[in-house]
Amino acid sequence: MTSSEEYRRQIMNDLSQGNTESLDDVSYDNFDDFAQRTTPDQRRHLFGKSATSAPIPANQMEPELQKAIAQIKPNERDDVAKAFFKEFKSRGLDEKRLEQQLNLSTHHASRMNADDVSKLAGFAYHNHPDVFREVMAEQPAIMKFLSNPVVAGIIGIAAAKWLGSRK
Repeated sequence: MTSSEEYRRQIMNDLSQGNTESLDDVSYDNFDDFAQRTTPDQRRHLFGKSATSAPIPANQMEPELQKAIAQIKPNERDDVAKAFFKEFKSRGLDEKRLEQQLNLSTHHASRMNADDVSKLAGFAYHNHPDVFREVMAEQPAIMKFLSNPVVAGIIGIAAAKWLGSRK
């Protein structure tokens, strides 16, 4: 069994027994290591633990999201947009209405540019933080390009650990 399989088995064993402490002590070599060794459920748990009552102001968060989203691969950006629309739809928010409300170039996720996806992410962060955390757990690609540790810390403990180890 590879060390990655052993690690995953140990984490799953800990989680099945209600032990989430081991997730807090894990360090990651790089972002890809983090993304590959964690599941969406683990990331949801970590992001939920990092939730704060004092959100980052739009003038700090929006540029950080724009920069990060502009750097992810187009297919990953499509996946992020689809994930946002899926979560918004589950909460009764219509794609076409969001297109108008946020002044998006389209409501088709596969045709959205980085600016459109940034608007969706910003809207989610400020108005539907649960949607934002859910999409970050499902599609962690954005975190790879966050450069502001304060912003990353808001999004997740694991991201902050990873960013801290990059220095």
